[in-house]
Amino acid sequence: MSPCPTFHPHLSPPFRAEHIGSLLRPTALFEKRALFERNLCSAEDLRVAEDDAIRHVVALQRSAGMRTITDGELRRYTSFQDQRHDSDAESFNHDVQGRRAVPMSLTRTHNITPSQQYIPHIRLMYNAGVKEAETIFCTAKIRRTKSFYVEDFKYLKSLVPAEDVKHIKITMCSPSWYHQRHGSDMTYDLSVYTSDEEYFDDLGTVYRAEIQELYDNGCRHIQIDDPTFCYFCSERMISSMEEAGVDHEALLDTYIRAINGGVHFSEGGYARIAAKIFRTLDVDTFYLEYDTERAGDFAPLKYLPLNKVVVLGLVTTKNTKLETVEELIVRVNEAAEALMKGKPRRCREIALRQLCISTQCGFASVWEGNPVDEEDQRKKFAVLTAAAKRIWG
Repeated sequence: MSPCPTFHPHLSPPFRAEHIGSLLRPTALFEKRALFERNLCSAEDLRVAEDDAIRHVVALQRSAGMRTITDGELRRYTSFQDQRHDSDAESFNHDVQGRRAVPMSLTRTHNITPSQQYIPHIRLMYNAGVKEAETIFCTAKIRRTKSFYVEDFKYLKSLVPAEDVKHIKITMCSPSWYHQRHGSDMTYDLSVYTSDEEYFDDLGTVYRAEIQELYDNGCRHIQIDDPTFCYFCSERMISSMEEAGVDHEALLDTYIRAINGGVHFSEGGYARIAAKIFRTLDVDTFYLEYDTERAGDFAPLKYLPLNKVVVLGLVTTKNTKLETVEELIVRVNEAAEALMKGKPRRCREIALRQLCISTQCGFASVWEGNPVDEEDQRKKFAVLTAAAKRIWG
């Protein structure tokens, strides 16, 4: 068994009590956004409301004892898109030249594998009667023309003491997002890129430049959100991909290379991909949803290397249900037991040092937000910080 060194407090992100990033829009911003969506106010009017709302949610996070600070993704239309009406479409990389909005057919069109319904959310949309949706399509070589998160970071930086700047977290959409939704045929023009490798090489150059500029401005905490990554946990999707002749293992390897920051996964359970993901994805931290039975048990944590951390998403943001401190303590102890059975084996103290707790996802992956209110949000933060204090001191 690995030795247990003297315990040292966990002082750098991720902290013992975390949250994923997106927060509910305060009422004034919610109302202004609704006006904006109906073309009844300008983008500048909206930005003023966003600035005020971000100041509010920063104060909320700090008063709730959350040391990680985000802007709540309040400037975004969805968690992966900032949509403003002065251009065709502006995505998470809206200042990356070479991408435009196109209608996306969701029917099982020949040679358009991403439209096939083995992708869970595509099947969900199709079954709901949605036959097409706007997406982003690459029509020219990708290059970064200006930053897309740096100004947001600078504003957030102005709202916190200098010593807390390193605790600001920037959340980014995964580089695999559109490709996972659509595949090669509907992600890029095949006359522009002849392979996924070429496409992801250029996209990776853009991400590295953005991350470097963020770093140069003081950012030390970046989370890559990839809620579709764990679709590879779905045996239903895997069997359907095999029937369609899609090499799912090669595709998973492609996405690992694209990302290779902490990574946030949703879906589950994780058993099918845990060994590969934990060992080969070059990140410090994994944020994993564990608020429902669909995530399975903690057994896959046995594959976690000693130099990585898992943030357990134990507190739901989907509804007003409030987990208790005692429930969270029990679940953290269960996760520690799973880690102790891993290879290499580790003692309980080391296992606990590799764990943190958080909300299972954000509170507002879309601007309208989840069916909870700000007081529910505060209570969920409070139970996390109280549990973290009981477990880690």
